[in-house]
Amino acid sequence: MAQENLSVVLHSPGDLRLENCPVPEPGPDEVLLQMHSVGICGSDVHYWQHGRIGDFVLNKPMVLGHEASGRVVKVGSAVKHLKVGDRVAIEPGVPREVDEFFKNGRYNLSPTIFFCATPPDDGNLCRFYKHSASFCYKLPDNVTFEEGALIEPLSVGIHACRRAGVTLGSTVLICGSGPIGLCCLLVAKTMGASRVVITDLSSERLTMAKELGADFLLTVKKGDKPQQLAKSVTDLLGAPPHITIECTGSESSIQTAIYATRSGGVVVLVGLGSEMATVPLVNAAVREVDIRGVFRYCNTWPMAIAMLASGKVNVKPLVTHRFPLEEAVQAFETTRQGAGIKVMLKCDQNDQNP
Repeated sequence: MAQENLSVVLHSPGDLRLENCPVPEPGPDEVLLQMHSVGICGSDVHYWQHGRIGDFVLNKPMVLGHEASGRVVKVGSAVKHLKVGDRVAIEPGVPREVDEFFKNGRYNLSPTIFFCATPPDDGNLCRFYKHSASFCYKLPDNVTFEEGALIEPLSVGIHACRRAGVTLGSTVLICGSGPIGLCCLLVAKTMGASRVVITDLSSERLTMAKELGADFLLTVKKGDKPQQLAKSVTDLLGAPPHITIECTGSESSIQTAIYATRSGGVVVLVGLGSEMATVPLVNAAVREVDIRGVFRYCNTWPMAIAMLASGKVNVKPLVTHRFPLEEAVQAFETTRQGAGIKVMLKCDQNDQNP
C-alpha cells in the first residue's frame, strides 16, 4: 500500500490545496478505505468560495468531499460485515450519540452528528480514508464505484420523495434540474409518479432531464413572475401538481412552488438559499398546502443500492466530467463554472475506471 495520502484540503475561502496527509489507522468499529470515486457537490464548491454554509463555518483546514465510494483495505477488530477487498459506498453522516433522533430513526437531525466535509469534520477526497463500518455499504458486483458515489445525491432524492409522499399516480413539479433535481426526478418516476414537470434556466440541463424521463420541461427566464410560472405548470399538467420538490433555494422559486401546488398538496424544500425568504405563506395556509423541510437523508442507502442493482434507476448519465485526484483544482473550477452535471474525481491511481 502506497503510504502517500494525497488529499484535497481547504484552508480558507479560495485556498484549495493538494497535500499529503498521514494514512489514518481505523478504530475497532471502523474500516480504512482506499478511495476510488468522489463526486464534487455544490456544497464543496460553496465552502471553497465562501468558507461557510449557514452556521457551519470553516475555522481550520478541512478535507473536502462527501459523495464517495472505495475499497476496504483494513478492517477494525470489531467489524463483522466487511472484509478487505469489499467495494463500498459511504454514507457520510454518522451519529455520534444515541439521542432521541437516533432512537426514532431520524438520526440526520442529531445536532452532534459527524458529517464528511462539514466543518470541523474532514471529508474523503483523498487516497485513504477511515469511516464507521456501520455506515459503509457493500456494493453488488453489478454496481460501479461511480454509481456508489452517486448514492449520496440519489439519497437526497429518496428522502425528499419520501417526505413528499410520492406514490403511484402522483403528479410532481421539480424546481431545478441540477444533480439533486435530476435525482429527485429519477426517484419520483421510480416511486410511481405519473407525470413530472421540471424547470431550469439552462436548456442543457433540461435536455438531460428529458433523457432521464421528465414528461414536461419548463424553461425559466430571469424576471419570470412566480404566479405566471405556476399557471404554466397547471397548463402543462392539466391541473396543479400534487407535490412540488423545490431544489434551487431561490426565493422566487419557493414562491412558484407554493403557488403551483394543488390545494391540500405538499411542497418539499430541498434547496438551501438565504436564511430569510419572503414567501406567500398565507396562500399556502388557506389552501392547506403543507411545507416540509429536508435535511440530507436517513435510512436511504439500502434502498438506493437495491434501485441501482435492479436496474430500476440509471444514474450513470449524470457523470459528465472525470478528473484524476491530482487535477482536483481544475475539477473544482469546472464545477464552479456550471459545466455539465456531475464532476467525478478518481482517487485510485491504478484504477481510473467508472
